[in-house]
Amino acid sequence: MPQTPQSRPDISVCVPIFNEEESVAPLCDAIVAALEPGGRSFEMVLVDDGSRDDTIPRLSRIAAEDPRLVIVRFRRNFGQTSAMQAGIDHARGRYVVTMDGDLQNDPADIPMMIDKLDEGYDLVVGWRVKRQDKFLTRKLPSKMANWLIGKVTGLPIRDNGCSLKVYRSEIIRRVPLYSDMHRFIPAMTIPMGARVAEVGVRHHARQFGESKYGLSRIFKVLLDLMVIKTLLIFARRPLARFSGLAGAMAVVALLLLVLMPDSGSMVVAMTAAGLLLSLSAFLLLLGLVTGAMFQGLHRRPAPAGGSG
Repeated sequence: MPQTPQSRPDISVCVPIFNEEESVAPLCDAIVAALEPGGRSFEMVLVDDGSRDDTIPRLSRIAAEDPRLVIVRFRRNFGQTSAMQAGIDHARGRYVVTMDGDLQNDPADIPMMIDKLDEGYDLVVGWRVKRQDKFLTRKLPSKMANWLIGKVTGLPIRDNGCSLKVYRSEIIRRVPLYSDMHRFIPAMTIPMGARVAEVGVRHHARQFGESKYGLSRIFKVLLDLMVIKTLLIFARRPLARFSGLAGAMAVVALLLLVLMPDSGSMVVAMTAAGLLLSLSAFLLLLGLVTGAMFQGLHRRPAPAGGSG
């Protein structure tokens, strides 16, 4: 069936891009070549993360000829996770595909991954079988990070850093993304009970430009991993957990007031008690906010194969 601008596409391919002027045309051509023969309707949502080169003019020329291309533009650079979230927010498809815009991911793998999703999964993660990156600066740190992420989250994914993933739209829309946490999406679906599969995908050497990543991101991964672990701990009954901490702080504060020492230490004791009571109130409010945030994560996903 021909796709009209108003119709909902089956597939949304979301791609964050930053200074990829030479890559955008072959990228769009590769996506079209991969998806058009399958007969499913699709759209390409390319999010420009504040590029300063000729990326936007080149995308605009492509969009003028192909209405399936949707351009989302940031005024400045916000980072890959923010750009990916914007693409997901604008995606209209039943299936949402994320991938990098540097031509290292291969769109030809998308149909295979969607077929795998249709076997009863909610998320299919690609892992780069023959990764075309430098060993010391890219592959070795990645192996160490993947091992650590698997140990901390309990979800052993071989290649968390591979951006090529396919989701059911109702799943990915319920995953909160911020900071650099796009690589932790599989772990963030744990509270939903999402069904996750991993498949081998192709990986190509970068053809144009330079990599936007360096060893400095290791520290960001470690910090984000600590946050993810905390979120996973409190995702189950967050109000009860935070209320317990708040109650403990309140008890300590009351003990300070009841067992207040002599007048010489009274000011210190009252100040400490006031701070503890304030912390108790803050933890209680944090429990309420966290509970509301994760309320959607506790709802079991719709059965695989249902309407998107």
